Amino acid sequence: MNILLAGAAGQLGQELLPRLQQLGQVTQVDRIAAPGDVATRVQDLDDMNRVEILLNRMRPDVIVNAAAYTAVDLAEDHSAMAFRINSDLPGCMARWSERNGRTLVHYSTDYVFDGDADKPYTEKDATGPLGVYGESKLAGELAIAESRCRHIILRTSWVYSGHGNNFVLTMLRLARERPSLSIVNDQVGCPTWARNLAAATQSVIEKIASNGGRQPPWGVYHYCDGGAVSWYEFAHMIFRLAREAGLLDRLPEMKSVRSSDFPQKARRPLNSVLDTSEICREFGIEPAGLERSLKACIGEMAEHEKK
Repeated sequence: MNILLAGAAGQLGQELLPRLQQLGQVTQVDRIAAPGDVATRVQDLDDMNRVEILLNRMRPDVIVNAAAYTAVDLAEDHSAMAFRINSDLPGCMARWSERNGRTLVHYSTDYVFDGDADKPYTEKDATGPLGVYGESKLAGELAIAESRCRHIILRTSWVYSGHGNNFVLTMLRLARERPSLSIVNDQVGCPTWARNLAAATQSVIEKIASNGGRQPPWGVYHYCDGGAVSWYEFAHMIFRLAREAGLLDRLPEMKSVRSSDFPQKARRPLNSVLDTSEICREFGIEPAGLERSLKACIGEMAEHEKK
């Protein structure tokens, strides 16, 4: 299988690479190179003409698009860039996939919802993004659907890993710098280890490849790890596990605050919990446990610091 991995330098892309290499030959592309990774091929993913040339040259069987503009607040002031990466790019890949009979795997977000629901969101629930980031990701979903290409869109939430920019690394840095922290307690979601999302992706592609010609259920699916928590509860878990792993000498004092007490440029959905029953039913993928995954991630970070 010839696979093109876009966004290879990101936290999800770095977890996807070893999984996808088990399935075939992987070509890595990104707007930047991963730290220490001279093999990552830097491409101008902002230019759709160049993306088209790249696809025609590589002619991948499967495109896995982990490239995304994820700076939620910056997107409010840089909407053109957010829409180019989150909508124009997957749209371009989708139209090429349709013309050439190839498969596209793409990632979207819980931020396509407004967060007002009192239950986990299903794939059939109405969308209603609150800001530019969510709007641009939803536009990417719609562009893919309109292309009618063979596609799987995986919506996920609160992704973290031991590298890149994410809540776990930010909390550990702040805990070392400050004696006390104020953390939002009224936004609830399902933190997802990038490695588990990569494993789910591998399972989806394997299922597609082994279906004996039967059309799989293309479309949108939700994958996030199991265990809904607030940012405050998640931070408490991070600090406890990091202290146990030797990454923190002390636990910071924590103050619970509401979103209204911590104003940001972009509004966030209060309820980001995604219902994962559909991906379990169609692909047999069960969500990984939150605490076990976080403990494994933090444990790897601790081992890395010892070296």
